[in-house]
Amino acid sequence: QVQLVESGGGLAQAGGSLRLSCAASGIFFRIGAMDWYRQAPGKQRELVATITYGGSTNYADSVKGRFTISRDNAKNTVYLQMNSLKPEDTATYYCNAWAPGRNYWGQGTQVTVSS
Repeated sequence: QVQLVESGGGLAQAGGSLRLSCAASGIFFRIGAMDWYRQAPGKQRELVATITYGGSTNYADSVKGRFTISRDNAKNTVYLQMNSLKPEDTATYYCNAWAPGRNYWGQGTQVTVSS
């Protein structure tokens, strides 16, 4: 059974940093692109960053220059380094992994940024 488990969320002050991790287990195939999404209360889930298997990245305009997505293919793990955090970054962060025929979601990790 494929599972994605996020970790690294928590409370940070504005201007601070957090690093999220998402580890996939039960994988017997090559994972394609991996994404980080976030969802704030009362808002739609939005794409934050994407990384392909080969390491190409793309970011939402709101996080460009502050967040960095990376991955370790040998460990089936994706990371999100979040710097210069802002209160508007407060949300539940979810990782998503693309596989042949479907995608998989993690359970989410809460990030709260205080002003």
